[in-house]
Order: sequence, then C-alpha cells, then structure tokens
Amino acid sequence: MNRTLFLLLALTASAASAQAATTVRLGFFPNLTHAPALVGLERGTFQKALGNVKLDPREFVSGTTLTEAFAAGQIDIAYVGPGPAISAAGRGMPVQFLAGAAEAGAVLVARKDSTVKTYKDLAGKNVAVPSLGNTQDISLRHILNESGLKSKTDGGSVTITPIPPTDVIAAFAGKRVDAALVPEPWGAALEAQGHRVIGTEKTVWRDGRYPTAIVIVNAKFAQANPALVAAFLKAHTDAVSYLTKSPAAAQTVVNAKLQKLTGAKLDLRVLQRAFARTRFTTALDPEAMKEYSALNVEAGYARSAPDLTPFFRK
Repeated sequence: MNRTLFLLLALTASAASAQAATTVRLGFFPNLTHAPALVGLERGTFQKALGNVKLDPREFVSGTTLTEAFAAGQIDIAYVGPGPAISAAGRGMPVQFLAGAAEAGAVLVARKDSTVKTYKDLAGKNVAVPSLGNTQDISLRHILNESGLKSKTDGGSVTITPIPPTDVIAAFAGKRVDAALVPEPWGAALEAQGHRVIGTEKTVWRDGRYPTAIVIVNAKFAQANPALVAAFLKAHTDAVSYLTKSPAAAQTVVNAKLQKLTGAKLDLRVLQRAFARTRFTTALDPEAMKEYSALNVEAGYARSAPDLTPFFRK
C-alpha cells in the first residue's frame, strides 16, 4: 500500500471513528502471545465489559494485514506486535499504544533433518516468519545481523519466507523451509514433533524482556469513546490477571479458543511449555519499544526511528 493511499485511508478511518460507537471492532491473532484476547473472547468478559455496545472480533494472521485493516478503518482496537504498531505510528496513523499484552513467547526452530544447529548455520537456508515486516521478521533480521548474515533481499544468502504460524507445521513436513521464527504455541508444537529449538525466547532478543503483543487503539476512536476504551482495558487487565494467577484453567480456555479458530486442539503439555516461554503483562516498556523502533530501522523497514512518546496513552 503506497503512503498516499495509506494516509487517505487513515484520515477516512479517523473521521468515521470520531463518533460514539455502537460496535467495537477488535483485531487479534490465534497465537499464545494474544492469549489475553483469546481469554477475553472465550470467557465473554470483553462483551460483558462493553455492555450494550456490540463486540465484533476479527481474526488476522499477521500484523501486516491487521495494520492495513486498521488503516482502512475496519478495526478500532487491536492486539498486534510492536513492529507493525511502530510502523503504523511512523506512517502517520492515528494510533495510540494502550497497554502491554505479552512478552517473549517466540522461538527459532530448525527442522530436525536440516543441518541447522546454530544461528550461523542459517546461511543459505530458508527461514519462515509470520509475515514480512512483522515482529518476528524484524527479530530474525536482527539475529542475522548479529551473526554476520543477511537476507537475500539485502544481498546475503538467507531466504526469508512469510508463512502463517498455523501453516508452519505443514511447511516443515513438506520441507519447504529449514527453520522458522514463530510465536507460541506453534514453536512448542514443532518441538513436540522432534524439531530443534536453536533460539529460545530469551536468546532471541533482550533476554526475553521484549514485547511480542501490545494493545493499540485508533486515537480518534479513543477520544470519542473514552468510557468504552476504559471498559475494554479493565477487561484486558482481568484477562491478564486470569492468565497469570490461574494458568492451568487459562490453558484450557486458550486451548478451547484455539481449537475453534484453527481446528487444532493442542496437547496440554505443548501448551504448558509454550506458557512457560511467554509472560503476560499489561505493562508496556517505553525503552523496549524504543529499541524495537531502532531494530525496525536496522531491518530496513523505516528510514528513521520516530519519537514514540506521543503515542503512549496518558
């Protein structure tokens, strides 16, 4: 999408959302890093918090597609990775960062019959990410840079292929990729099939203290609907509290929602391993976001890092 069309859609969306809402359109992914969304939807707490205002949940497979929907005025509130959120801010979108949702919860997995055992072994290999420009793609390009490697598009030897996380297991089975940097629970699901984790949630970046999902809102929508946004945030906080204080019950809830969304029910041991690699929180670290913005520039998705201060909710 070119910048002119992007901004036109953003302005149209702003005008449309500057009215009192009768529906809240919520974007999210079927990943563990979006577990607060899965819990809030499955338990009905989001709809209960919004009262008579209808909740319209919409599933996406990547931050790229979600951001385009956000720009087109199809989404009011969303769970999304920091990479797409920062890109939206840099493009002039009326976006506001509401809260944190999840930290870490992404691993780099190599196919068990490949020769990849370390980051440097990724030279000449094909590595999957959920989408180009998303949080895992930006993390992968940082890993490659730290390992003295580059993607083919940057003149190196590593092919980076966008594949939805729910399709990575099939991509491994068909030997279409050698490795994948994926959000949980899809990393734990690959590991359960014997594939090798070569980058844990802590070695991917910042010792695991990095956001993998945050909550954003259209700034004009937030201005016109402060009570709705506050109610949603309270429900989001309740969902995060449920995930941290009642993990066993939360795993059952998350598994039920994932099964409805993807058709696949995960082994609870897989889900437990994925939970152990993911930290749920409402906190949003400005320094981590600032560093992620720098990685976005390093990855070539932005010419400069925008000042993110105005985008945080006051």
